[in-house]
Order: sequence, then structure tokens, then C-alpha cells
Amino acid sequence: MSSPGISEWVLIILAVLILFGGRKIPEFMKGLGKGIREFNDAKNNVRKELEDGINEAPHAPVTGTVPPITTQP
Repeated sequence: MSSPGISEWVLIILAVLILFGGRKIPEFMKGLGKGIREFNDAKNNVRKELEDGINEAPHAPVTGTVPPITTQP
């Protein structure tokens, strides 16, 4: 499947203008931009948390045995 040519783009733009009107398109684009920005922020936060977790010093291994408790009389 090839990418749309100029005539197809013109048809798509005209269809969008007819369906949404000239006033709704800026609102739609603003909302789309806000959504993309929030997605990128969340993606960057997850990446930072993963990198911080990888760079942390390794913890002591958990063995499963507990040392006995001794009491002094």
C-alpha cells in the first residue's frame, strides 16, 4: 500500500473541514497535543524510574534462614 498522494490529502482535509468545521479543528489539535505531551511525560517518568532502579546498588541476597535468637541470663 502506497502513501496518499496530493489529491488524496486534499480530499481528506476537505472531509475533515466539512465534518468538524473550522472552529473545532484548533480545539481538536490542542487536545491531541496535550494528550501526546502527557504520554511523553509518562513515558519519560517510567524510563527514569527504570534507569534509577538499574543504577541502584544491589541489595544483600535474601537467604530464607533466620539466625537464632540468644538471650543472656
